[in-house]
Amino acid sequence: MGRNTRKRRTPLAAKVVAGAAALAVGGGGLVWANFHASAHEENPAHNRTRSAAAQVATIDCPDVGQELSDVPDRARGEVDGELATMDSQITEAYKRLATTRRAQAGDPRFVENTILGPLKDRRKAIIDRIQLEINRAGGRADDDLDRLAGCQGQPAEQPQNGDGQNDGGQDGDGQNGDGQGRADNGNGAAGPFAEDFVDIKDVRPNSRDLENGLAADGDGGSTGSFTAKCGVNENNLFNSDNLIVAPGVDNGAHHTHDYVGNQDNDAFSSDEDLANAGTSCQNQGDKSTYYWPVLRLQDGTQEFDAGDLGGGAEGNVGRILKADEAEIRFVGNKQSDVVAMPRFLRIITGDAKAFTNGVANANSSFSCTGFEDRQVTDKYVLCPEGSRVVRTSNFQSCWDGQNIDSANHRDHVAFVRDDGSCPDGFRAIPQLQVRLVYDVPTPTVENGRVQDPYAVDGFPEQLHKPITDHNDFINVMDEDLMNEVVDCINSGEDCQ
Repeated sequence: MGRNTRKRRTPLAAKVVAGAAALAVGGGGLVWANFHASAHEENPAHNRTRSAAAQVATIDCPDVGQELSDVPDRARGEVDGELATMDSQITEAYKRLATTRRAQAGDPRFVENTILGPLKDRRKAIIDRIQLEINRAGGRADDDLDRLAGCQGQPAEQPQNGDGQNDGGQDGDGQNGDGQGRADNGNGAAGPFAEDFVDIKDVRPNSRDLENGLAADGDGGSTGSFTAKCGVNENNLFNSDNLIVAPGVDNGAHHTHDYVGNQDNDAFSSDEDLANAGTSCQNQGDKSTYYWPVLRLQDGTQEFDAGDLGGGAEGNVGRILKADEAEIRFVGNKQSDVVAMPRFLRIITGDAKAFTNGVANANSSFSCTGFEDRQVTDKYVLCPEGSRVVRTSNFQSCWDGQNIDSANHRDHVAFVRDDGSCPDGFRAIPQLQVRLVYDVPTPTVENGRVQDPYAVDGFPEQLHKPITDHNDFINVMDEDLMNEVVDCINSGEDCQ
């Protein structure tokens, strides 16, 4: 179904995960153990220690990549590869966490001694290599990166950094009111859970949790727009790579992406490959790549990737839902004209690890057609009959004027300030806004359980939380088209 099978570099830890997953696959998907030990365990010892064990729902590791700023260009490839190996190590550790609940119930130190301790040692070794690679390439690595080696267990019902989640209806050990563990929707413990959903009618209008980056919609500045018509991935181009974050690494995303626009986009695509590729966009001058994690309905469907890493083998299960609409729109800036984006500029909006990282970079929202004045970032929405689910992402629209990427893939771009202006030293560029509309059967939420939920694909340890939704873009417009985009926006016209 359009998956590109070129492979060059697979992190060692990913190979370990693959082997472990092969032993645990049942019915095409990885059979993760339930996060929460049942109140009806037969072994009394399990009951005595259940509360302590139940508190560790997932693994929270500092995001080393976000701490890197001074990485010389010639060290970027090796550093990105090391970071991808770290991601695979977390996935491996999470799988061990999710499949050893009985051992954890019998030994309150099991998680620390058997999972988190060894993980810290492996991460420390990689951090040492990253520091060496940076220094060898003429950079100056932070001597204090070792502080990021340790990980901790995190309860699902207590997200970090005030991300606004409200996991009500739980008792002290994370059990639902009926004393049973959370429902298994085909991926065991990997979520989502009932508390991850909200009726759109219960969301207050104009109360979106995060308001990052709404650049235009003002009376001054540049008020035009340009709409790119690139389809909804009719060509079924899927893979679990991430060319921006993990170039050259197979399954660098650990979840499956939809791709529209550029048709030669995988972890191994060079800028030249992108420039020479075909495109699904009506305007053939737009070979940009627009990609986002697929939305799945956890209804038991065995998709093409049901047994694969990035798919069912990492908890991403169920039927892939194709968007009915994919509106890709570039808008202007409240305070000024915009300048052209450089070719091959890379931008990520949102954070695939926001459940453990916190919400500093979270920037996508969910809503329903007919209710789009109600946006929510940390919940999936339940839409009334006749209404469809809407995913919205607004990208950073200020550029540093020099770089097409940065070591942490964020520092070269920025969101506008509250007044719509760019931070000092940054220039306003066209802001990409992506609006995806889906016909999703409304899940049933009763008695603290959800049946047939939908969720975005994600890293398994992120529990399919809605706060982890994100979107990616590489600009591969030709010069003439980019100039047309800028002219339309600056002149106040609406073009396509």
